[in-house]
Amino acid sequence: MIRFDGVSKRYAEGYEALSDISLSLDAGELAFLTGHSGAGKSTLLKLIMLMERPSRGQLLINGKNLNRLHRSQIPHYRRRVGVVFQDHQLLFDRTVFDNVALPLLVSGYQTREIAKRVRASLDKVGLLDREKLNPMQLSGGEQQRVGIARAVVHKPRILLADEPTGNLDPALSEEIMGLFREFRDVGVTVLIATHDLALVQSLGERTLSLKEGRLMGSES
Repeated sequence: MIRFDGVSKRYAEGYEALSDISLSLDAGELAFLTGHSGAGKSTLLKLIMLMERPSRGQLLINGKNLNRLHRSQIPHYRRRVGVVFQDHQLLFDRTVFDNVALPLLVSGYQTREIAKRVRASLDKVGLLDREKLNPMQLSGGEQQRVGIARAVVHKPRILLADEPTGNLDPALSEEIMGLFREFRDVGVTVLIATHDLALVQSLGERTLSLKEGRLMGSES
């Protein structure tokens, strides 16, 4: 599903954020991406999101080389990739329902289909009864679950998360990780960047470790 073949990313000012990365994740696999601040975790996620392009090497998603993807094809590609952020990035002038519906509105879905998908996503994260509330009325853990519902509302094949539990206590962090495992169990490929090594170790999932832009190891 996801394959990096000798991928490097060097920015214009000469800083090399990633160096010769080779790794693969199968469809329906969950893995953690760990490393110190500045190790290259966010850059690696941005390459998969096509927010950045590799300087060298090939990045293949489901056998397709992203280097060859034309700019006009990027919006369609991104519909297959869900992204969860640490700070939720919710709009506080809209309801929970409207926040989750936003990617579908942008993509031009019909009203009836939007309602169906939004409610299915909210039900999946346990927030169906909160759809009419403002996100500010929710707890931090509930806001993160709204962010997850929005990320999966268009049924992506890949789900990326950048420090999704950074602002949550240990109990809520385990709850959020449980949701990611549920998505993995229905065939979604999940890659989670995190500093929380204790949580990662407790879950016993595959771990990819970066140090100064290099892949140091992959543990199962």
